[in-house]
Amino acid sequence: MKNRLLSSMLITTVCIPAFVSTFALAQGDGQSSSYVEGTRVPKGFARPPFHVNKAHRASATSVVGMTPTSIRHAYGFDTIANQGDGMVIAIVDAYDDPKIESDLGVFNSTFSLPPCTTANGCFKKIYASSSRLRTDSGWSLEISLDVEWAHAIAPNAKIILVEAASNSFSDLMKAVDVAVKNGASVVSMSFGGVEFSSEGSFDGHFSASSGVTFVASSGDSGNGVEYPAASPYVVSVGGTTLSSDAYGNYVGETAWSGSGGGVSAYEPEPSGQAAWPVPYAGHRGIPDVSYNGNPYSGFAVYDSVTYQGQSGWFQLGGTSAGAPQWAALFAIANSMRAAAGKSHLDSTYNRLYTAGQSEYGGDYHDVTTGNNGTCGAVCNASGGYDYVTGLGSSQALNLVQALANQP
Repeated sequence: MKNRLLSSMLITTVCIPAFVSTFALAQGDGQSSSYVEGTRVPKGFARPPFHVNKAHRASATSVVGMTPTSIRHAYGFDTIANQGDGMVIAIVDAYDDPKIESDLGVFNSTFSLPPCTTANGCFKKIYASSSRLRTDSGWSLEISLDVEWAHAIAPNAKIILVEAASNSFSDLMKAVDVAVKNGASVVSMSFGGVEFSSEGSFDGHFSASSGVTFVASSGDSGNGVEYPAASPYVVSVGGTTLSSDAYGNYVGETAWSGSGGGVSAYEPEPSGQAAWPVPYAGHRGIPDVSYNGNPYSGFAVYDSVTYQGQSGWFQLGGTSAGAPQWAALFAIANSMRAAAGKSHLDSTYNRLYTAGQSEYGGDYHDVTTGNNGTCGAVCNASGGYDYVTGLGSSQALNLVQALANQP
């Protein structure tokens, strides 16, 4: 593990996002343009951090990417009897995906997953604003990834998709509030934007919601901190490259070069994280945990909304793939807690570190190699907690049980 340094050390030299100089700002009058993969958005707006594996063109009939069976086996979800029974997972994204329910149906029938429809009460779509929203093809692809893979990991949980009026943080946070009001025990947020000095004003949307776990992707452009992942009340998910054998068994992981991570310029360190040796004490480090994010080991996603001239089966990566799947893990833990007469997880971002302290080797896969930039220790994966992969990825059976066992 890394040694703790003085908390007074300057952090501005290590928390500047590496993508500032490489991606152009969106043009216009302050409103975000349609999402285009690899572009930045202005401060106060968010984008979905997914990556399409361009080596495989989208296909209407041929599945490309990791399947639910393969990823559930690699991380150990297939050894857990509980599948999220009785829980509600909320997915918050911007704009409208008009085909999400039918696309989820194709995904489920292809992989023999339980149907999840409005009619059977498993799926519900809510507009956070009063009017119907426009469609954005990039956000629609993100919505397909989020909804399909949350259901793949916790197929007995209910899914609420809450669509924000735009990708502004003001509208996205309104959608978060709607998700909480509609009974979500877990809220997945596969979006992020560059940090800004007033971001803390949005933290109340998370800190005021007892019994709700909020999960956010850490970003897809390497070293750099994004919001809402930087909030000390949110579980931040970074990215790895997952290796498995011909039977789908877990072989190992390395840090994915695109994984967002670093030291927040504005947010304080959560108490759970403070118990671990980190270089910049007192400052929020992201991510907390990690998950497969490399598009070359990415996930099969079905989306019939045309994105960059393609539709059908995509192979997607990015840290946005990890957020809904970690949300599903928390839904499973909450379901087990409910069966034992316990309340839903609260302050989950701290509980993860508590579980890690007592049984680190059994609850997490410690990712110790790889980097997301050239900024020294902050950009390098290492033993224990690091600013690229956090505590690591989950050994699902052990971690879920550890979370279920906590008071």
